[in-house]
Amino acid sequence: MTPSYLFKYWNSILLTVPIVAGQLVVSCLASYSFTRFRRKRREILFFSYIMLMLMPFQVTLVPNYLMSDKLKIIDTPWAIILPGVFSTFAIFILTKTMRRIPKTYLEAATIDGAGEWQIFSRIVIPNCKSSIVAMGILLFIDYWNMVEQPLIMLSSDDKRPLSVFLSQVNMNETGMAFDACALYMIPPLLVFLRGEEHLMEGISQSGIK
Repeated sequence: MTPSYLFKYWNSILLTVPIVAGQLVVSCLASYSFTRFRRKRREILFFSYIMLMLMPFQVTLVPNYLMSDKLKIIDTPWAIILPGVFSTFAIFILTKTMRRIPKTYLEAATIDGAGEWQIFSRIVIPNCKSSIVAMGILLFIDYWNMVEQPLIMLSSDDKRPLSVFLSQVNMNETGMAFDACALYMIPPLLVFLRGEEHLMEGISQSGIK
């Protein structure tokens, strides 16, 4: 019989991968907007993003639960995925990175007739590659280890990820816990090793110390 933690391992993948992919797409587009169109209202919105990012996780968990309940997605993967996709941390970091790109690059591309999508895809994204990879690594590790969100948003135990299972393992199940931990470490370790060279470079590009 297949151990139950293998099913929860699959749950972790189904929750983490869409969150990371979705948040990177949303963050790149939002960060480009904050970089290219710096109006007073957008700066106020960006400042509100920073304030939201500084709030303790427990503060935003309650409104997330209330909104998920209103949308009838409690006890579904969407209750975890949607708040994760629209998180603010990656937007803040990538905006800081994109604003460090020399304006002359963007102005030259505009003079040559490049549209916004061409500037975004051919100039901005290649210059931010390391930061995007670094964000992908940090987000994957963060959401791979999440416990509070699944505990509150998912009432069915068979829908919860492996991180919740490991937090509830009894001392009498040390053998299974060791097997699950060994398996649990493989994805984040592979992700880190694959993008290690971009991690420090990406953090330094953002200008965050």
